[in-house]
Amino acid sequence: MLLSRRQLLAAASATLLAGCTTRYAQPIPSPGMPYEPYQPSGPRIPEEYLRMYAAMPNERFPIPAVDLRKVNPIYYRQVVPYSSNEPTGTIIVDTPNRFLYLTMEGGQAMRYGVGIGRAGFAWGGTARIAYKREWPRWTPPAEMIARQPELEPYRNGMEPGLTNPLGARALYIFEGNRDTIYRIHGSAEYWTIGTAVSSGCVRLINQDIIDLYNRVPNDTRVVVLQGAQA
Repeated sequence: MLLSRRQLLAAASATLLAGCTTRYAQPIPSPGMPYEPYQPSGPRIPEEYLRMYAAMPNERFPIPAVDLRKVNPIYYRQVVPYSSNEPTGTIIVDTPNRFLYLTMEGGQAMRYGVGIGRAGFAWGGTARIAYKREWPRWTPPAEMIARQPELEPYRNGMEPGLTNPLGARALYIFEGNRDTIYRIHGSAEYWTIGTAVSSGCVRLINQDIIDLYNRVPNDTRVVVLQGAQA
């Protein structure tokens, strides 16, 4: 079950989470965690990461390469030691530290850097992936349109594409049969990875959300950790 405080904040959180808007404010640092864009001054970026985040021209909407100079290397996709009581194949979102883990056998996990919408700090608990979408449409809620009239053209949904806030893939998170309004999705704004943005859900670099999308089936368990839980 999700924490009860989420239910108390549902009205406010739903609008922000459903929106997954691209508008963002100043980054909010995690204690002890780097969050400024990385500016390399030493050895060049390893070839394995350049390949990992290379352009993807065969996608429905060709994805450009990531400028890794603008992403702290701690947030590059990588296999790391990770101890958890969760079963293999569980998605664990470490909200304070801006990481998403996919648990693997042998005490390891695939770790991805993420950006967290401020509304994402309002709840924690367990849920599941109800379904997944490639190049999803994005529909801002009426409350968001009222605050941001410039979104009126998208009342019935924004067509998929590189500028769509949900990016190349989206995982839709439900508690049982109830939509949590929480999404794990891609973003072209890779420089926001490792930060807390003004609103929205859990965002990954488009190359990373495609990798995660291909690894997890529907009904995958999702655990969101907050504060001392992480």
